[in-house]
Amino acid sequence: MEEKFKYFDSLINSVEEYSKTSIELIKLKTVDKVADSTSSLVAYAAVVIALVLFFITLNFGVALWLGEIMGGSYIGFFVVAGFYALVAIILFIFRNKWIKKPLNDSMIDQMLN
Repeated sequence: MEEKFKYFDSLINSVEEYSKTSIELIKLKTVDKVADSTSSLVAYAAVVIALVLFFITLNFGVALWLGEIMGGSYIGFFVVAGFYALVAIILFIFRNKWIKKPLNDSMIDQMLN
């Protein structure tokens, strides 16, 4: 009888250790995924900031150049603004197909792999 009790006690200890190890593994995997996602987000954010600054400068140049061609700097700015209004309308129409779904798929892929 005492031998069965020792075996049962050993089994309980093994299950307890397995549970602790499994919980620790889940914690470590979660930390790894969060760190990976955060570092990817920061890297992309740096690139996006650089591109935004580039495009702002480019847009001012294009607006001034078009304004010079068309006879008034304000006209160039209106043309550039109209172009971006058209781009915004197109992006709004196709936002689910071009932005939401690919971003969602990318985030899920990042978390599961």
